[in-house]
Amino acid sequence: MMDLLKVSKELFSMISIQNIIDILIVTYVAYKIIYWISGTQAAEVAKGVLLILLLTQLSDWLGLITLSYILKNVLTAGLIVLVVVFQPELRRVLSKLGRTKISENKIFKRIITFTTKDTAPTKMIEEIVEACVEMSKVKRGALIVIERQSNLDDIISTGVKMEADVSSELLMNVFVPYTPLHDGAAVIRIENAKIMASSCLLPLTQAKNLRKELGTRHRAAIGMSEVSDALIVIVSEETGIISIAERGSLSRFLNASTLRERLNEGLTEKESVINTDGFWRSADEKKQKEE
Repeated sequence: MMDLLKVSKELFSMISIQNIIDILIVTYVAYKIIYWISGTQAAEVAKGVLLILLLTQLSDWLGLITLSYILKNVLTAGLIVLVVVFQPELRRVLSKLGRTKISENKIFKRIITFTTKDTAPTKMIEEIVEACVEMSKVKRGALIVIERQSNLDDIISTGVKMEADVSSELLMNVFVPYTPLHDGAAVIRIENAKIMASSCLLPLTQAKNLRKELGTRHRAAIGMSEVSDALIVIVSEETGIISIAERGSLSRFLNASTLRERLNEGLTEKESVINTDGFWRSADEKKQKEE
C-alpha cells in the first residue's frame, strides 16, 4: 500500500500546470472539431483516417515493415488529397473557430454576465416580422439574411444591388413569385438598416441529417449560418412555416412573437465591464451599485 502511495505521489509530482493546461486545450479542440464535422462527409473520412493510423501503429508494433511503409505513404498522400476534396468542410470548421468567443463557453458563463443594451433596431425588426407573417399567410417563399459581425460583401456581390430602407412592403414585393428578384436571398445590413441586395446566392449545407421536407431555401439558410454568424429567416413556399437559421441549426414553426423575440435576442448588442473584484458585471448593475 505504501509503495502504491509512493508511486502515485511521484506520478503526480511529475505533472505540471503546463501539462494540465496542454491536455485541456487539446481535449477541447478535439471535441470541437468532432462536434463540427459530425453529420458531414468529413466525419466518415475521419473514421477512415483514424483506422489507417491505428493499423500503421499496429504494423510498427508487429514489425510488419512493408505494410507499415505502404500505410505511412498512403496516409501522407491521402492527407494532401483530403485538404483539396474537403475544402468546404475545412473552411466551415476554420470559420467557426474564428467566430468562437470565450465568453460563450459554458465554463466561463458562471463568472461572466452580460448586460443587454436597448440598441436593437426595433423598427427594422418590426418590418421584417410584419413582412414574414404576411408572406406566411399567403405561402409566399422568402429567404432573408441579416448580417451581424461576419462581413457578407461576397454574398451581396452575387445579387442585385438595392441599398434600400427596410420596409415590410418592399420585402414582400421582392419575393413576389415570377419576378426578377424573387429567386435567392435578400441581405439586410443592420448598421444602416438597409436591404443591400436581393436575389443573392447562398452556399448549401452538406449536412445529411436534414428532414426530407426541407427544400433548397432551408438548406441554403443552414449553409449560410454554417459559414457566418448571420441570422437567416425563411418562409416556406409549400407550408408557410416561418423558420430561422443560426450557427448551423434551424428553428421552425415560429409565429410573430417568437420571431420577434429571436430577432431581438440575436440583433441586440451586448457589453460587459469588469468590477473591482475582478469579476464581470453588467454596466447597469455597476451603475446601480454606484448610485
